[in-house]
Amino acid sequence: MRAVTQTAPGGPETLVVTELPDPAPGPGEILLDVAATAVNRADLLQRQGYYPPPPGASDVIGLECSGTVAALGEGVDGWAVGDEVCALLAGGGYASRVVVPAGQVMPVPDGVDLVTAAALPEVACTVWSNVFMVAGLRPGDAFLVHGGGGGIGTFAIQLAAASGARVFTTAGSEEKLARCRELGAEVAINYRDEDFVEVVRTATGGAGADVVLDNMGAKYLSRNVDVLADEGKLVIIGMQGGAKAELNIGQLLSKRGAVIATALRSRPVEGKARICASVVENVWPLVADGTIRPVVSAVLSLDDVADAHRMIESGEAVGKVLLTPER
Repeated sequence: MRAVTQTAPGGPETLVVTELPDPAPGPGEILLDVAATAVNRADLLQRQGYYPPPPGASDVIGLECSGTVAALGEGVDGWAVGDEVCALLAGGGYASRVVVPAGQVMPVPDGVDLVTAAALPEVACTVWSNVFMVAGLRPGDAFLVHGGGGGIGTFAIQLAAASGARVFTTAGSEEKLARCRELGAEVAINYRDEDFVEVVRTATGGAGADVVLDNMGAKYLSRNVDVLADEGKLVIIGMQGGAKAELNIGQLLSKRGAVIATALRSRPVEGKARICASVVENVWPLVADGTIRPVVSAVLSLDDVADAHRMIESGEAVGKVLLTPER
């Protein structure tokens, strides 16, 4: 199979396409012929040597894909060779074939083409599991998501708005702010020259945000606690702004607030299967009826993987950047 490999951690130029042996599905696994994969911020960290795959996962980068079922491992039922699917991966997506546990394979939602479906698994599972399964966002709640122009952000805005929440988001350009509003954000805040704490508090009559989804980590910790409403929940899913910061526990206590940090990739297979099943039940109908639309900035060949990483690194992409294994 064709796959992206590295000889050493480094910049985008270290990514090369080569030939690797085809994987074979073990018990409970499915082999997919990959139609497309997507580039995530976590992929950039893995490329740089900061985010190694969990034990047993492929060393090939790639946390999601779409494709067709090529073979079934022992004990797998409910799928047939030729089925069009998308999948949540612990690794291996930047390739023409990948093996995935059956519980992490999902049908392609109605109305979504097979390549575009690669934009869905990671963002849908991340947003649904954190914002709804963990934080319990409810209709009427104030929801703040940072990085509204990215893959997670564009999906979170749509799903939260569809649930009846008031959606606030941050972004760094007028183009991205406008796109966030189109997707359902009530208020889009330019983090370069506006204070999101002040803007959210003003818009909510001083109450603050009931749920905050944060990919920045240390850099925003103090201000995220500031913006929390009473009994609010801050869910941290990334560390783009660092890993260590000081937390004012007294302030958190006074708000009866919660700070929750989660990672999807390292969850047990059974846990990821539960999330995928819940996404299919609760989120896919909203995708199928057009309430939520996958946002794709570009579709490139696997041979252009370095350029795809540069697009994500530069922040120029709105939504997802996809890679297809064809030459």
